[in-house]
Amino acid sequence: MSEFSYALFDTELGRCGVAWGPNGLRAVSFAESSDEATVKRLQRRASGAVEAEPSQDIAAVISDIKALFKGEKRDLSYVRMDWDGVGAFERAVYELSLKIQPGEAKTYGDLAKALGDVAQSQRVGQALGRNPFPIVVPCHRIVGADGAMTGFSAPGGAELKRRLLKIEGALGPDLFDAL
Repeated sequence: MSEFSYALFDTELGRCGVAWGPNGLRAVSFAESSDEATVKRLQRRASGAVEAEPSQDIAAVISDIKALFKGEKRDLSYVRMDWDGVGAFERAVYELSLKIQPGEAKTYGDLAKALGDVAQSQRVGQALGRNPFPIVVPCHRIVGADGAMTGFSAPGGAELKRRLLKIEGALGPDLFDAL
């Protein structure tokens, strides 16, 4: 039997998923093109994960993700994560990202500067592109220096990033929102 489990759940942005194990949350996935694709993404980090009923802690994470996608303020920094396989630099980037609250946004340069070298902005972006905990580690709250929706590798790309920031109140509506 696998040490990892997963659950899929419906949200305002599609069917997402989480995987967990004895050391905490192992992976999170935005909605993929199919349930099978979502499970495959989760299993990249939680090899052999089997579908299971979420524990009380994981059910709370799922509930908060659903609420966040409905526009409710939720701080997910309480989530216990399984950092196994996450490098020291990546973890430092993710821990800084966890401090960015819903309705806020920072730039890649802001994070690089907080890590001691603004020249590492590209490396920060690369680390965020490998984020195994999207949504919980809010990589969507990090934008380009000019506010550009760059570097978002989740399905839906920059448009999903923009949508999440609007839901959270970091961006106001634009002309096309009324259509």
